[in-house]
Amino acid sequence: MSQVVSNQSVNGSCGSSQRRRLMTVSLWIFQGLLALLFLFAGSMKLVLPIEVLTEQTPLPGLFLRFIGIAEVLGAIGLILPCLLRILPGLTPVAACGLLIIMLGATAVTVLSGGAAASLIPLVVGLLCAFVAYSRRESLLALILSAKLFLRGSSTT
Repeated sequence: MSQVVSNQSVNGSCGSSQRRRLMTVSLWIFQGLLALLFLFAGSMKLVLPIEVLTEQTPLPGLFLRFIGIAEVLGAIGLILPCLLRILPGLTPVAACGLLIIMLGATAVTVLSGGAAASLIPLVVGLLCAFVAYSRRESLLALILSAKLFLRGSSTT
């Protein structure tokens, strides 16, 4: 009986390790695909002439340029902090910023009469929420270290 229990505990921990590895790999795949998507979309908003951009949407051209800059920076923020292990808590912040952009894109798409077309920015926003939620521990670690740093600098 004890051998069965020990085999189950070993198999359970091994399954948990495999699940964690699968989750990490899938998270990196989602982050990479989202980064490529936002890098492409943001760079197109920066490269195309304002007249071409404003033909497709009722939003002002300079606002679209701002969104393009935010998308490019968000794409960089999805990958570099975790990849370089320098302030990895910025990755969920970037994902939350891109989520806000996608919520706005969903609303604009619905208001312009394309309810079916609004599913694309909605799904991309949900993927951003997934990345932000999955990387939340690194954000909490960043907040805790900033709190400790501020507490230590206020006593001196």
